[in-house]
Amino acid sequence: MNQPKPPMKSLQPQYFNDLYTADEDPWQFETSEYEANKYANTLAALPKQRYRSALEIGCSIGVLTSRLAERCDSLFSIDASEVALNRAIKRCQHQPHVKFQLMQVPLDYPQGTFDLTLVSEVGYYLSRDDLRKAQKLILEHLESGGHLLLVHWTLYAEDYPLWGDEVHDSFMELTDSHLRHLHGQREDQYRLDLFERV
Repeated sequence: MNQPKPPMKSLQPQYFNDLYTADEDPWQFETSEYEANKYANTLAALPKQRYRSALEIGCSIGVLTSRLAERCDSLFSIDASEVALNRAIKRCQHQPHVKFQLMQVPLDYPQGTFDLTLVSEVGYYLSRDDLRKAQKLILEHLESGGHLLLVHWTLYAEDYPLWGDEVHDSFMELTDSHLRHLHGQREDQYRLDLFERV
């Protein structure tokens, strides 16, 4: 594994608003073959064909959101960037069972419980302390038997406080107490891990 980075603060909403203002799709979610394949693997990893109430932390411009919504009776999608969130709302306007809210985890977190929580490409934006706080909230709001799916890029990014592997390994540490690891998959540039709430 890569050496841990020196302590850094969590990236703030303005960082992302600036990115999305300069480029409506800064990571090519809409056009990248890599992203399309990753999304397909993400959805294929879900053990259940349908979820009652899902939470997506970090929906960005809603490309994955619109596909995930097809597997959910209700989907609550949040993001810290107002610019990105507005694009996601527009993209999913034909899917009324998808609700959106501007939230910055772990400062904010939705009420209620979920039988699926998706954390895709957002965990490494948090400081180590904020990741621990986020983990606590995720566990508190994930139903017993509910699924937690993590997907993160594993290469180096100078601006990001954490490596993708650090995010996943921190959840692996919870498998003795709160989570059961169901599935792991490592590709050239990303890692996927599926857990079940004990």
